[in-house]
Amino acid sequence: MERRDSSRGSLTQAAASASSLCILGCRVDRVDAGAAVARIEQQIAQGTPAQVVTLGAEMANLAHDDDRYREVLNSAALVVPDTIGIVLASRWIGTPLPERVAGIDLIERLCALAAQRGLPIFLLGGAPGIASAAGLALEQRHPGLVIAGVESGYFRDEASGPVIERIRNSGARLVLVGLGFPRQEYWIHDHLAELGPAVCIGVGGSFDVISGRLARAPLAVRRVGLEWLYRLLHEPRRLWRRYARYNPRFVVSFARQYARHRASR
Repeated sequence: MERRDSSRGSLTQAAASASSLCILGCRVDRVDAGAAVARIEQQIAQGTPAQVVTLGAEMANLAHDDDRYREVLNSAALVVPDTIGIVLASRWIGTPLPERVAGIDLIERLCALAAQRGLPIFLLGGAPGIASAAGLALEQRHPGLVIAGVESGYFRDEASGPVIERIRNSGARLVLVGLGFPRQEYWIHDHLAELGPAVCIGVGGSFDVISGRLARAPLAVRRVGLEWLYRLLHEPRRLWRRYARYNPRFVVSFARQYARHRASR
């Protein structure tokens, strides 16, 4: 096992076990979708608050430069590879992840589990009305699903008190937080202990797709790892700056660390 660099982390299994690896200092757990659901179900059964991170390349890149954000990600109970960039990076370093575990697919699997087990869920995030529409869509797809509450993401962080109280009083055991990165990871981390015995998952813009406001890429596009390009073509004004800023930097940062890793072997 390699020794971890204190500021950035090694490329592979620094401060991790055989069940995880490290990319740009971020821990990523070696799970497929089924194992991720099982881990979350186990966490819910324990009745203790827990944070789940759906890690994308843009998030790893930000964490590479931001110590606090990296600490927040690495302190989560579970970190799954949400984007193809993370999966490809794992293959390059010779420790391939089982598969991409997209946040939106994880939501569907967890809602099926919640409906079966009678676990209430809460949806937080999106523009006004989006979380409600997403909740209705999930109820239709998963009969028996209990939506304990919904709340838009249009509130200031310093005004989180009433939102936290609503979630805690709702009895939700699973909280889907779609506030976008890095806000959703910080918000969950900072308020986790106040939200009750719930597993909280950052899900980005998934509510927009689940509600029907945005279309998801066709399955064939997703299978070849080009969902990001499909999204960019359909939302160029919103996503161009994000992809232009973070994705090239992720490639460059990873290439540099990969070169150092190879040179040190």
